[in-house]
Amino acid sequence: MELTEHKPGNHHVVRAVTAHSVRIDQATYTASLILGARYLEPDWPVRFLSDLNETTLAPLFAPQPELVIIGAGQTHQVLGLEIQRAFIERGIGIESMTLPAAARTFNVLMSENRRALAAFIL
Repeated sequence: MELTEHKPGNHHVVRAVTAHSVRIDQATYTASLILGARYLEPDWPVRFLSDLNETTLAPLFAPQPELVIIGAGQTHQVLGLEIQRAFIERGIGIESMTLPAAARTFNVLMSENRRALAAFIL
């Protein structure tokens, strides 16, 4: 097995995540946010999955990612069908997962240079 050291590229890196905060690069955020390779939208006005609607999803659609990861809580939660449909109609992949899983997945996607966003609900 060949091991390769992955060094951060020219993109944000999630360094730590708790139930109430996300550390990105050298800064810690305690409010919900949207994160992309070189995109950061702090203070996203979503506190629960039930807050997702056309208005709160608009910042996720605008950059036209290929995939959006929504991280919420410490246990997996399923997105409603209307929310899933909004992404499918735009040709954007959508996955919901726990906060820690979303952080790990975001970092992997960035190392692969994928056009992805992570939305962390805190």
